[in-house]
Order: sequence, then structure tokens, then C-alpha cells
Amino acid sequence: MERDKTEITFRRELANAVRFLAIDAVEKARSGHPGAPMGMADIAEVLWRDHLKHNPTNPKWPDRDRFVLSNGHGSMLLYALLHLTGYDLPLEQLQNFRQLGSKTAGHPEVGHTPGVETTTGPLGQGLTNAVGMALAEKLLAQRYNRPECDIVDHRTWAFLGDGCLMEGISHEACSLAGVWGLDKLVAFYDDNGISIDGHVEGWFRDDTPARFRAYGWHVVGPVDGHDAAALGAAIVEAKAAGKPTLIVCRTQIGWGAPNKVGSHDVHGAPLGADEVAATRAALNWPHAPFEVPDALREAWDARLSGAAAEAEWQVKFVAYRRQYPDLAAEFERTQAGGLPENWPEIRKSLLAVAGAKDGAVATRKSSQNSLDFLVDRVPELLGGSADLTGSNLTAGKGSRALHAAAEGEVPNYISYGVREFGMTAIMNGVALHGGLIPYGGTFAVFSDYARNAIRMSALMKQRVVHVLTHDSIGLGEDGPTHQPIEHAASLRVIPGLDVWRPCDELETAIAWSEALERRDGPSALLLSRQNLPQYGGEASRAEGASRGSYVLAEADGPAQAVIIATGSEVMLAMQAQTALKAQGVAVRVVSMPCTRRFDRQPASWKNAVLPPEIARVAVEAGQTDIWRKYVGLDGEVLGIDEFGESGPAPALYQHFGLTADNLVQTVLRAVVRAGGADGDF
Repeated sequence: MERDKTEITFRRELANAVRFLAIDAVEKARSGHPGAPMGMADIAEVLWRDHLKHNPTNPKWPDRDRFVLSNGHGSMLLYALLHLTGYDLPLEQLQNFRQLGSKTAGHPEVGHTPGVETTTGPLGQGLTNAVGMALAEKLLAQRYNRPECDIVDHRTWAFLGDGCLMEGISHEACSLAGVWGLDKLVAFYDDNGISIDGHVEGWFRDDTPARFRAYGWHVVGPVDGHDAAALGAAIVEAKAAGKPTLIVCRTQIGWGAPNKVGSHDVHGAPLGADEVAATRAALNWPHAPFEVPDALREAWDARLSGAAAEAEWQVKFVAYRRQYPDLAAEFERTQAGGLPENWPEIRKSLLAVAGAKDGAVATRKSSQNSLDFLVDRVPELLGGSADLTGSNLTAGKGSRALHAAAEGEVPNYISYGVREFGMTAIMNGVALHGGLIPYGGTFAVFSDYARNAIRMSALMKQRVVHVLTHDSIGLGEDGPTHQPIEHAASLRVIPGLDVWRPCDELETAIAWSEALERRDGPSALLLSRQNLPQYGGEASRAEGASRGSYVLAEADGPAQAVIIATGSEVMLAMQAQTALKAQGVAVRVVSMPCTRRFDRQPASWKNAVLPPEIARVAVEAGQTDIWRKYVGLDGEVLGIDEFGESGPAPALYQHFGLTADNLVQTVLRAVVRAGGADGDF
């Protein structure tokens, strides 16, 4: 009994080390959220010291467990854990919490702080990223593991709070986790009954355990979230459940603070000097701010045990490489993020096939043609669609759906159901896990549902490909609810997102190639429903399109104007060029499939494509404001600045003035304004 009491006391001391690092950092910064770290410290102590497989000296070890703090406002919980277990996060960084340039930002940021697996803050998305990570682990295990050697064998753990469960994305993601049977996913629900506005029973009374059982999850608890023995037993049960598991942990927010415990006052504000002193006294913590006794530091340090765990895996992988050299090489390549060794040949062949295409083809079909070519040649591709596979055309000939995979078949395609937001955040989790390149489709107009997760893929610089079809009023009769007007412009303003709107099969193949080659951020492909003409496969087109903008059709003589167009409106530009030539007006047609890629080009390329001395006109079936940066104050933009209408696509283009004749008149106005003619045409 005495020994048990000693262990209980020591475990509490270990948890208190986390609590007070969080308290002291928030207090010093005069900003932050101490309540969640104080409430979840006991859970973290049991998980991180007894169950989490990780190596602080190598945060990128492929077979490490993934830990996600979905309630990312409690970031000091994670920073304290990383610091104490031995990651490269020295005490000075905790003392610099929330300050400019520190490694301890207000919310955890992947790629910024060693050991942080995903950027969390928008509630519910961290949990959804965890679902994506667990999915990636399952699919990679199916692809690479062999009966005598499991080189992919790790778990995903997520901490979450009431806010994560209130966000609708938690339903989308957790429903799918149950369908997919992600048995290595364990989520800890910090059931403290408090959110920013106070006690949650006024706005959140869900029977959460019943909800998760309905999804097909195993549910443990409620358990006392401050009882190490109960928590340990719950984790053991979760590991054996054979299903994704939710552990419901009854906790007190701000545990240990004698006057603020259990109150929303401790959620998002420092305790204050008096309450900090009272908490130190109540928990018998006589140490100075940021001071952790050596015995506790030694017990927390996971560097030796982590290195030993990775060394054991390395021995296994060496044996695996001897027996399966090709699989081992592919595993190492995909984990490093590289494309197949013969990628240059793959790209060259893809562009040759695309450039030889003849006849009118919708770019959504051109995209599928690219996927037909790529899926079997780039095995790390993981496709999907939000219940629109037959419309998005996101399944290639080599796609094998998870829900319909035959015994022994490795799936590479996901039917996400009508869950645009969940799909996109799950793809972020897949990309963060490593080893797979996710792409997923929906209609461009429904990118609004997914927008915050698209933003997060850009913020986290993850290689995710967003396939957004039915990109304009060209989708026709479905009407204004389905016709994207502002969406191309709105996506283009997201920092770090490359938005491609190709005009034909070759540009679509280039967009796919560039999206796969890009390793520092996501890409969005905006694709047409209606058929579009082909413009040939000259090498100069491929090089120019890869730069984001190029001269598609040169003027017959010194150019008096440049027409800039994207996607389906390139056809209008080409028709207008012919009509203007008949009137003696020489016009250059520039295709600009990716504005941001063009923006990154040197001035010499920009000036060669868009000479500053001649009139400019832009045409796109969407919101016009973004084009002002390319045409200038004296230029013209032909587009749409109102919502769409219901009707056949040809009638809609006529209704909104998106015709070659109207474009001709627009160009003539621009030429006159620029002084390139006397107005008598």
C-alpha cells in the first residue's frame, strides 16, 4: 500500500511538472490557455510515459506514434511534454511562449516546433487530421507489411475537448473512422463541461458516448481523468478494442487552482499572481517559475528509450530491405516525399499523350485521362471524392476503392461521402503522416464547405491536390447555387495555394505534373464540365504553362493588345483574336492557367509575356477584381460580378456577355484608351 501511495504521489508530481510549466509560461506571456493543460496533465503523463512510441532525438522516425492536440489552444501542454521528454525545445523557448520568433507559438505549428505533428487551432480539424493519419497508417501497412515483418505498425492518439465535438467536422471525420475500422486511433475526450462562454449544458447536451458507439467506435468510460490507474486501464482496453476508441475522461479544467478550478475563468487567461501562488501552495510545488526538479526531469526523459525503440525498428527494416529491396526502396522514397525515380520519363510521356489529344474535351475528363496514366505509375497517389466520383472523374483506371477492395488488394481511392470539409482535413492528415499524396474532388462551388481545411493545407505547406470541377457557369442548368462565381478569385487569395485553371488537355496534364512535383504546398485544379478545344502540344507551351502564363497565340504583327484568359475562356480569346485580325487589330492571346505561379516568375518572363506598353484585357467567367493587378487601371476585365442564373450553358454565356463579339468590343475600347488606335475601326 505504501508503495502504491508513493507511485501515485510521484505520478502526480510528474503531471504537476507539466501543469506548472504551462502555468508559468502563460503567466509570463500574460496570454494563453492554462485550463486545458492543467486539466489534461494526468492523462498526458500516463500516455506519454507508458504508451506513446516516439523518439525525441528523431521526430521524423517513420514508425513513430502520432500525437495530435486537437484542442490546440492548450498548446503549453504539448510544449511542456516535448520539452520534458527531450525534444529540441529548450526551456528558453517555453519562457518565450507566444512571442514573435519563438518555437512556442500560441497554437502548435507543424514544421515550426520539433515533435508537433499538425497545426491545430481551428477546432475539430486536429481530430480530423488524426483520422487521416490513422487511415494512412492502415493503408501503408496493407501495402508494405509482410506476415513476418511489420514495418508500419504505429498508433494515432488525439486529445480533444467539447469544442472539437461541437464542430460539425467531428461528425464527418468520426463517422468515417468507424466505417473504416481505424483500430489504431484512440481519442481522449477532455470532458470538463466548460467552454469559453461557461458551463456547456446550456448549448451542448449530446450523449457523446452513444454518438460514438453509433459511429462504430469502442467507448471507454467515463473514467476519472485524474486517476492514473484508471487511465492506464482505459488505454490498455483501447489498444485491444479492434475499433477506433474514444476514452471519455472526466476532468476539471484548471485542476489544482483552488479558486478557479472548474470555471471558464481559467480557460483562456492567465491565473494571475495570487492564484498562481495559491496553486503552488495547494499542490505543494515550492519550486520557482520554470524550475523542474532533476528527479522529475530524469523520469520524463524519453531519449534513451525512444532511440532504443527506433533502433529495434531499424534492425527489422534492414531485414525487410534484404528480403524486399524494391518495396523497401519505395517505402523510403515515399516517406522522404520524392517521386518515382523515372518521374521525368513519366512526365514527358504524359505530356506527349496530352499534347497529341484532338477534339473537344472537358478538362475534368482531361484530368481523368491524366489520372489514368498516373495512378499506376505513382503508387503513392491516394484519390477520392465527396460522393461525386462520376462527376469529378477522380477515379483512374488503376483506382481501387477502399469500400470495394478485394481480399489482398491495396486500396488507393476513397469514397468520402458528402463530407467536403471532412475529406479535405482528412487529406491534410494523410499528407502530414507521410508516404502518400492525397487528392480529392468536389464541385468548385462546394470548396466553400472545405475552405478552412484548404487554408490549413496551405498554411502547413502540405502537398494536397484539390480537384474542383464544374468550375463556372458552364455547368449550366443547376443554377446559381451550383455555379461558382467568386470561387476562383477567393481561392487565389489564399497564401501558398497554387490554383490551376487549365484550358485543354495539355495544360491539365501540366497542372497535375506541377501539383505532384510541388513539395511545399497544395494545389487546386479548377476544371470544366463543358468540352473545350485543344491547342496542340508544342514544347514551348509546356514550358510556358509550367511558368503559370505564356503566349498561346502571337499577334499577326506588332501587338496592339493582349488578351489574358484562363480555362474555358481561352476559347473566347482565340475567337476574338481571329475577329480582330479581320478588323486590322493585332492581338496576342496569353493563357494564364496559374496566376500565383506566374507571380513567382522573374520580371523578364513577366514583361515578355505581358509587355507593359500595350493594352491588356482579361476574360474569365468569374469575379473580376483579381484581374486588375494584371490589366492595370487602363485595362479591361470581362467577367461576372453577380450570381449566376439557371439555364443551359450557351444561354448563360450569352446572358452574361461572355461572347467573342463582346470580347472584341472590350478589346477595342482598351486599345482606344491606350492610344493604340483612333477609334475608327
